[in-house]
Amino acid sequence: MTVAVVLFTADLRLHDHPPMRAALAAADEVVPLFVRDRAITEAGFGAPNRLAFLADCLRDLDAGLRERGGRLVIRSGDVVEEVGRIVSETGAGDVHVAAGVSAYARRREERLRAALESGGRRLHVHDGVVTAVAPGAVTPAASDHFAVFTPYFRHWSTERIRDAFGAPRSVPVPDGPGSEPVPLRPDVSGVSPGLAEGGERQARTRLTAWRRHGITAYEDGHDDLAGDATSRLSPHLHFGTLSPVELVHRARSAGGTGADAFVRQLCWREFHHQVLAARPAVSHEDYRTRHDRWRSEADAAEEIEAWRQGRTGYPVVDAALRQLRHEGWMHNRGRLLAAGFLTKTLYVDWRIGAQHFLDLLVDGDVANNQLNWQWMAGTGTDSRPNRVLNPVTQARRYDPDGSYVRRWVPELAGVSGPAVHEPWKLRGPESDRPDYPAPIVELSDGLARFRRARGLD
Repeated sequence: MTVAVVLFTADLRLHDHPPMRAALAAADEVVPLFVRDRAITEAGFGAPNRLAFLADCLRDLDAGLRERGGRLVIRSGDVVEEVGRIVSETGAGDVHVAAGVSAYARRREERLRAALESGGRRLHVHDGVVTAVAPGAVTPAASDHFAVFTPYFRHWSTERIRDAFGAPRSVPVPDGPGSEPVPLRPDVSGVSPGLAEGGERQARTRLTAWRRHGITAYEDGHDDLAGDATSRLSPHLHFGTLSPVELVHRARSAGGTGADAFVRQLCWREFHHQVLAARPAVSHEDYRTRHDRWRSEADAAEEIEAWRQGRTGYPVVDAALRQLRHEGWMHNRGRLLAAGFLTKTLYVDWRIGAQHFLDLLVDGDVANNQLNWQWMAGTGTDSRPNRVLNPVTQARRYDPDGSYVRRWVPELAGVSGPAVHEPWKLRGPESDRPDYPAPIVELSDGLARFRRARGLD
């Protein structure tokens, strides 16, 4: 009786899962294993919102396996040590895992391979699980990665993406290996009250509804803050409860300009993954330095805290940051405005903002979070590094009647129309004015400071 191990990481699903498919084809029994990685928790990546969503995903994965005659084995500790224990307990000869992108994921693969091969076992690393096109599969002639999105998208679009396949009908699991209990969301404290539910079933339900009712209007509506017309699938891509391969195929099959725009956004995710794979240091270092001398956290402490709490005096920025705190998620246009305000208007280091997002975002992905922050800070891949988004102008364009602001900034609920975007201009008795802070900085002053710092004047 041959046994293989499938090590789940950021691929918590049964549909379109190459490691599971390969393991079932080659072995009589399979151990579906998830290790609650001590190194990730100790590094500070165990944010409550992601831990709660992860608990949902693991519960759902276990339920899906049990429907197929199997179960999920959960262990805690060092990944390599726990995999080694499972291999010893079951006599497994092969371990299958999805290819990672981050420096940590690459080191994990190297350690696993060395430990397994020293005992005569084999590690199989599978591409096309976390991304549709493997990082490094599409490269320009003179580099190991694309530094500009448009040519990457052009080449990425011509790549043949493998076919997606369904979930296995049965997953025979040996009786021997013991498991910790499946974690539960209520066991996690500090979770955002509006956090969405995780798991593959939720992901597939949302995907079906999105293809049926949302994707057609995506091109015109994805920047509409109040319309909330994005797919909200990013947490499921982050945890792998949806396959990016399947998502690309199903979007393309829907057809139309909305589907084309959505596939382009999926490609942005893959663009960032290939940048991180080639340049792991960009998770904490500038991709392209502008020699910024950012204001220190001590010097800007009050403004940084006002930004974190959504009390900057700029309603659309505050609405976005309050949505983040309540839902553990933020509209993409809101992310751009919040990041641009911190880095360009307050001239605060992008790493401070990126960490705040990672503390709360359920889809807090190192590649996308850090590189989107760098894009807005002008230290990343943006070809216009000194662009500044005016939050008032942006609010008028993407929240024209102020519905998004009134939803998340209740102090301004009584202000009608677009006047909500500039409450400091409201007239009338002071007692009748909203209990809302004045701007912590004038936009013109922030712009002048930024231009001086970048040597643009």
